[in-house]
Amino acid sequence: MISTVIPTYNRRVLVLQAIDSVLAQRNVPDDLEIIVVDDGSTDGTADALRCFGEKIRILRQERSGVSAARNYGIVESRGQYIAFLDSDDLWLPEKLAAQMKYFHENPDARICQTQETWIRCGKRINPRKYHKKPQGHCFSLLLERCMVSPSAVALHKSIFDSIGLFDEQLPACEDYDLWLRIGCLYPVGLIDLPLVVKRGGH
Repeated sequence: MISTVIPTYNRRVLVLQAIDSVLAQRNVPDDLEIIVVDDGSTDGTADALRCFGEKIRILRQERSGVSAARNYGIVESRGQYIAFLDSDDLWLPEKLAAQMKYFHENPDARICQTQETWIRCGKRINPRKYHKKPQGHCFSLLLERCMVSPSAVALHKSIFDSIGLFDEQLPACEDYDLWLRIGCLYPVGLIDLPLVVKRGGH
């Protein structure tokens, strides 16, 4: 079983698009779990999410930050694998199936990510060469800069038993901290296809 964890705060329109991109995934198990963690939104997000009915699980918390929201989703998830999706990003329809195939073909793997397409202020931008995502045992490269993206990652839930959850005390770079803790112990798999649309500048 795969659980998708989507944290959101005051992104009523964008989070609906993000959820639609998960529902559009092809060749995934029927028991795909979609968890949306509403981190105290005040813009009508809670009402908007009702349109999905029982297709999604909605968890709500007082405003506590993205780390707390992701952790809440992880703890409540039922899946063996977890995939994160930021509420302003989108998945292409083949994303989850490609990652599940990767794990099937690499049974010892615990984490993998895909490439991304970057959109900023509605326009596509090209990453620099130094943004190229690494693979394998890449801790030394991760020390130079954050080269793992939440929306591109899928991982085995057991990984949190050894490295812990997101650090809720960090005001920023909470994901980078997690990738460093993972990268010093585990190789990071890579699917060299842009299966995520990363949106910024909004």
